[in-house]
Amino acid sequence: MGRRVKGLQFGRKKERKINLSVFQEMVIWIVEIAITIAIAIVFTYFFGVRSTVVGPSMSPQLEDGDEVLIDRFFYKFISPKAGDVIAFLPNGNTNTHYYLKRVIGVPGDTVQIRGGSIYVNGEEFIEEIETSRIEDAGIAENEITLSEDEYFVLGDNRGNSEDSRFANIGNIRESYIIGKAWFVLSPREKLGFIK
Repeated sequence: MGRRVKGLQFGRKKERKINLSVFQEMVIWIVEIAITIAIAIVFTYFFGVRSTVVGPSMSPQLEDGDEVLIDRFFYKFISPKAGDVIAFLPNGNTNTHYYLKRVIGVPGDTVQIRGGSIYVNGEEFIEEIETSRIEDAGIAENEITLSEDEYFVLGDNRGNSEDSRFANIGNIRESYIIGKAWFVLSPREKLGFIK
């Protein structure tokens, strides 16, 4: 008869039983969380980059401090068109905030401001939004022809906007464009799509 040892036995290994269904459930749970995080990152990157409007240049459509969403995905397939509100980095400067302005001229267009009105390709540019008369034509007093990767932009508040009329901003290269500003998040009373 074998002798039974009482007390603690440090050298003895315990048998571990892994419950397979619990393990499978944990793996499924981890995979679901990873997929959810990946979808959230992709959605935020492409459709929901949040930016704050700085200054009064897009008033009354967008005011200083308004929170907007910028879609970085849209312009990978479709080029900006006249009337779009775009977010861009002036002169490609990554150390500044995003500028938000409205596209007036697209690659190949000629743009000129005379008599307080905008002319694109020799015809008066009619806008769907209401803006004030332009008092300062800046460099657009003379006709500007946009190259194949340039856009001419203006702020909606034409009397108080630093935009393509001025040499320090000038025409916006396509590579400087971050995306399309498409939705106002706050303040709540302005919640909705950008015209």
